[in-house]
Amino acid sequence: MPRFLLASALALAALVATAMLADALFPPDLGRARSTSTVVLAEDRAMLRPFETADGKWRLAVRADDVDPRYLALLRAYEDHRFFDHRGVDPPALLRAAGQWLRAGHVVSGGSTLTMQVARLLEPRPRGIGAKLRQIARALQLEARYDKNEILALYLTLAPFGGNLEGVRAASLAYFGKEPARLSLGEAALLVALPQSPERLRPDRHPEAATRGREKVLNRLRDAGAITPQEFAEAAAVPLSQQRLAFPFHAPHLAQRFAAAASPGTVIATLIDGPLQQRVERLARDERRWFGDGANLAVVIVENRTRAVRAYSGAPISSRPPARSISRKAAARRARR
Repeated sequence: MPRFLLASALALAALVATAMLADALFPPDLGRARSTSTVVLAEDRAMLRPFETADGKWRLAVRADDVDPRYLALLRAYEDHRFFDHRGVDPPALLRAAGQWLRAGHVVSGGSTLTMQVARLLEPRPRGIGAKLRQIARALQLEARYDKNEILALYLTLAPFGGNLEGVRAASLAYFGKEPARLSLGEAALLVALPQSPERLRPDRHPEAATRGREKVLNRLRDAGAITPQEFAEAAAVPLSQQRLAFPFHAPHLAQRFAAAASPGTVIATLIDGPLQQRVERLARDERRWFGDGANLAVVIVENRTRAVRAYSGAPISSRPPARSISRKAAARRARR
């Protein structure tokens, strides 16, 4: 074998070995993705009460199967239409973005794949060439470790949607009052647009900018043939809600006890009958108005046959404290009393 071929083979082997060693020593940090909101569920899996994370975020874990397929299709069409074909980096997209930058003198499009965006969300850093190279390296690591649906779930959980909302589930609940499993075309388009500039496009604070952001997504998808002109017109005509809705807040005392005794990010299933719980809470509020002298009312309904607590309404809570409002040890002691 000629010397230069041998030297090239040895250099390539050394490069591969170095990359493998660096990959083993510095794996992607999934800490932010694992730091999700604790959620307490009713028997039918409906949400009773979620809690903020330790860093004050509404970060609700979600899988691709939990989200409307149309939203996922729009997201890929707008952000990364070769998502299922590349291995974390899309060279044609990077070359296109570089060419646009050279012609325009400023960034027109970033060329980032969804996997690269996940890398940035996991390890936020100031933008720059160094940060972009790090995203590329991390994207390759992520693709080597996780399948496409797992990577998509990381994006769906971490993407910013304004304020302390992170993830498509938190955004869907806060802006539309529903789970993201059944989004309209206009709602899906807004949720695709929001992470581009989550504070500037917040519909509760900047409805006109949010409307323009939604229309930008719809325009591009119409031009690409992803939606029909009629679908575009219908979605663009629907007015945006201009308020941020409260998260579910049922059986708050019981939910607080369960959350305090569980590890952060736990999804806690209970035997609470959701519709019954809401009726009991309405009844308690109505009856409380007739009380004087600061008297209060609590209701507990137990199913005789199973002894399961089916509804639990304590004294009213004047505010909605985050999960970190009391220490876990102190709250756990309360739950055992």
